[in-house]
Amino acid sequence: MGVNVKKFRFISGIIITLITSAVVSFIGIIAFVGIIAPHISRMLIGDDHKYSIILSGIIGAFLVVFSDYIGRNLLSPIIIPIGIVISFVGIPIFIYLIINSKRG
Repeated sequence: MGVNVKKFRFISGIIITLITSAVVSFIGIIAFVGIIAPHISRMLIGDDHKYSIILSGIIGAFLVVFSDYIGRNLLSPIIIPIGIVISFVGIPIFIYLIINSKRG
């Protein structure tokens, strides 16, 4: 009576992997948005999760729309892929987070 935790984790991992691969194959890779948006919101408002989750979504959406705008207008009529633009925005922020990480 109960759930086999190892089996549940294994099956959940397979399902999550399949769903993620399907989404990436349709939409493409958008690097760093899921990593950077929560960190930026935490830098802005602290550890208050009540507002941090909402602000993370807003920042992530803004990053994607802003990167799309830059990619379409920077070298017009050539369109730069959104993943490349987000990488150029995200890499400096990611390096900043690594350098300033507070590890014991």
